[in-house]
Formats: sequence, C-alpha cells, structure tokens
Amino acid sequence: MSTDISHAKHLIRSYFADLDNASAQNSASVLRRYVSEDYHWRGMHPFNELYGAEAVADTFLAPLKTSLTSLVRRPDIFFASTNEMDGFSSVWVASMGHFMGLFDSPFLGIAPTNKIVMLRYAEFHRIEQGKICETAFFCDILHLMLQAGLTPLPEQTGAHLVQPGPLTHDGLLYAQQDDKTGKDTLALINRMISDINSGQFSSPQEELSMCWHDDMIWWGPAGIGATFTIDRYIEQHQRPFRTKNESRKFNGHVCRMAEGHYGGFFGWPNLSLVPSGGYLGLPPSEQRSDMRVVDIYRRDGDKIAENWVFIDMLHFLKMQGIDVLSSLNS
Repeated sequence: MSTDISHAKHLIRSYFADLDNASAQNSASVLRRYVSEDYHWRGMHPFNELYGAEAVADTFLAPLKTSLTSLVRRPDIFFASTNEMDGFSSVWVASMGHFMGLFDSPFLGIAPTNKIVMLRYAEFHRIEQGKICETAFFCDILHLMLQAGLTPLPEQTGAHLVQPGPLTHDGLLYAQQDDKTGKDTLALINRMISDINSGQFSSPQEELSMCWHDDMIWWGPAGIGATFTIDRYIEQHQRPFRTKNESRKFNGHVCRMAEGHYGGFFGWPNLSLVPSGGYLGLPPSEQRSDMRVVDIYRRDGDKIAENWVFIDMLHFLKMQGIDVLSSLNS
C-alpha cells in the first residue's frame, strides 16, 4: 500500500502541474488524461456535484481561470493515506492552500477588482488504477467576496484574513512518512471527535484541553473567521455555534485519513442542524440545513495545534432561503 500511496502522490502532483499550466480552454483535455470515465466531482455551491471531465471543466475550471487570470496554486499542505471510512481500502490524496490570481473578470456575479485575490481551497482525490475517480473540492467563496469589498453577512465573530499554512512550514508531505506517526495523528483526531457532545466534561475548556493545545489556532471559513487559543475559540465560534443551532445531527464522513502529523476529513454533508436564531447574525429558520465541511489538522505532540476549516456556507445559507449569489444581481 505504501507504493500505491507514493504513486498516488506522484499522479496528483503531475495533475496539478499540468492543470495549473493549462489555459481555460484546455482544462477539459487535461482532466480527460487524469480522471476516470465515471469521474465524480463534489464542489461548493453553486457547482455542487458534477460528473465527467467536460462538466467539471466547463462549469468550474474554465470560468475560474477566465476570471482569475495568471492563476497560481500555492499549496501549504499535501498528504495521502488510506481512508478509514471504507476500512482503509481506498487511497486518497489531500491538498490545501490558496489559488492566487488577478481578479480581472466577474466570477459568479462578483465584480472584479483587477487586484490580487487569494482563494482558499482544500481538495481530496480518490485514486484507483492510476486515475482520479472522485474529488471533493472546497473553496471559500465568501472570503473572495470580502476581498472584493462585499459584506454578505451581518456578523462575523472571528478574524478574516488570508490564512497562512502551518506554523512549522512542514505541511508538504511529498515523501513517504512513517506509518506510526500517521496512525497516532488519526487516533488523536478520532478521540477529539468522540469528545464532542459526549457529556463527560464539566466545561468546554475541559473538553477541549483533552485534545487541543491551549494556544490552538482554528482557521475558520469566512462568515465565522479565525480564532486563537482555546478560550477565544469557545467565545468566537464554539459557544455561538452550539447555543444558536438546535437539533444537530452528525451524518458521518466520506473520507477520514492522516499521514505524518497531518490529517483531515470531509463529509457530504457532515452535519445537519436547525438555526435557532442569531447564528452568523441571521434570524431563526425552521429549515433543517446541511453543513458540508472539510477539516485539516496539524498535530504537535499528543495534541492538535492547528485546524483549517472549510464549510460550504453558500449552500448552508441557501437551504435557509438566503441566496447570496442571486442577491448580487438583484
């Protein structure tokens, strides 16, 4: 399996290089070389689920490359492993960072700035028989809107900024990593998940101190923002999230894996909940709404030091009757 992981990493790095150098018009031809005939692509709203190279190129890649000219991928994290969710039988490769480009043409109705913009991204790829069979691609469209001078949400509890990669600058795991290190990272992530809403802790501080460093950094999506230290994380994200949403249900993950000191997961959706009012500064909704989420973690010793989070906020809001993109053209 270590050979499969090494080959998968090489395939995705070659795919990135070829795709990054392709024009908007040539994106489909690059995809056809790398993806399977039944390729399944999951993306943020309004792209959602697509099938096949042409659909992904025509619907997402070509418009992105047309709008953000001189587009450059700036990865901060890259790792691969087998997927716990299917008994460690499939091989996946994850990447996270920013796309940097010149915002020269409208994108999804967002007016261009003719300036540099940074589009946060995280993606997971399943590799089978030398082809990319399945992809989850998350990007922070709300943060792109903020860079364009738009404020689509009335309240933002954390800080909004171009988010750096790991403090340790060691997130690009192009070489094979020690198996035990990855297993320890995955075990920590699983312990952290089991602690959530377990009812065994007397306070949020006690719960978080089990698996998180006191000076943890939570790099949240636009609409929530980033927070620093356990206490500020509770104040600026956990407490608003837990007290202003009801009937939370965990739906599971599609992929959960780790390599070295890095790991993460995504779900489709991870969570469903009913906004009871005040969350993100919005009124209550009786509509059960989904959260499609990516979490990427860095372990330091026996605790989590950093967590990068992507949420399909546009989809979450649209389920509540708030169509952010349509409002741009109204």
